[in-house]
Amino acid sequence: MKKIGILGGGQLGRMLLQAAINYPVEMHVLENDPNCPAAGFCQYFSKGDITNYDDVVEFGKNLDAITIEIEQVNTDALNKLEEMGVVVFPKASIITTIKNKIQQKQFFVQHQIPTSPFITTQTNADIAAHPNLLPGVHKLAMGGYDGRGVQVIQSLTDIGKGFPGPAVLEKMVTIKQEISQLIAIDQNGKYTYYPTVDMVFDTSLNMLSYQICPANLPKHVQEQISTIAVKVAKSLNSPGVFAIEFFVNDQDEVLVNEIAPRVHNSGHHTIEASYSSQFDMLLRIILGYPLGSTENRTNAALINLIGASGYNGTPIYRGIEKALNIENVFVHIYGKSNTKPGRKMGHITITDNDIKSLKEKVKEIKNIISVEA
Repeated sequence: MKKIGILGGGQLGRMLLQAAINYPVEMHVLENDPNCPAAGFCQYFSKGDITNYDDVVEFGKNLDAITIEIEQVNTDALNKLEEMGVVVFPKASIITTIKNKIQQKQFFVQHQIPTSPFITTQTNADIAAHPNLLPGVHKLAMGGYDGRGVQVIQSLTDIGKGFPGPAVLEKMVTIKQEISQLIAIDQNGKYTYYPTVDMVFDTSLNMLSYQICPANLPKHVQEQISTIAVKVAKSLNSPGVFAIEFFVNDQDEVLVNEIAPRVHNSGHHTIEASYSSQFDMLLRIILGYPLGSTENRTNAALINLIGASGYNGTPIYRGIEKALNIENVFVHIYGKSNTKPGRKMGHITITDNDIKSLKEKVKEIKNIISVEA
């Protein structure tokens, strides 16, 4: 029986562990918080810091494989574990590249993957020296997550909002749609990808509000996305599940925004909507099993359950029973002990063969459910 470790004990680890119940595998989790969402679902829990070299090496040295649920892990430790024979999904070198937005952008340029114009910055003076990139989006090279570490710079008068230290300044794109494409790559380089997802963001939180799958895209745009996704997969040259986030601009040009080297929020609907969910797929890849089917069994929507403004403390989920009265609604609560404004506390998946009906249910449920305290 293979021993697999997960660095991080949040909701992604929790859902991966739920899928792992179906396989002959021993699951381990490394996380500082023994009450984290994943703690109760693994066979072995280790308390430790996923950014600490010694903690990660000690955790992983007797495992067969390791995967991640967040990019901000100690990749020096993962490199050491690879030297010791532990297989890391994805490769430590890929996590190193993707978790640093400067290196990720340079990866796009190196492999001729279309992305928005950008420069790297160290100080606000670097922003001032490139007014041609304004309005722009300033992103910290390291540590940004779920809208944090991202700042819009509209003009030279906003330069004071920029981040000190290593960052990327991207020229703002006129966005018509934001699309996610999940792609799975096995240990032999074979790949498959899921139907595209149309993501709708909460502009105040800069966080995914809800999504629809499959995305409504013209054929020529879908072809661009598929072509680029395959190019990204070949360029990564690493097994794993990756989420590629795209911008479609007002000219129907497709640009890669970011890549996540792991299972992703935009793929949670696959639990109900796909023959092989993104979590099942990652386990197949780690265990060396054949790739699963990415075909949709039905159309699906996903709504993030976000901590409501003004509430901090033990979460209260209002409206769940009412939402479950609606046909084909599935609730996923992440088991976090505290809520705060903007925190992801769970998600709702809705399935429906009719896209119009699906969108109507999204609006209805968003008015029903709230996470308070």
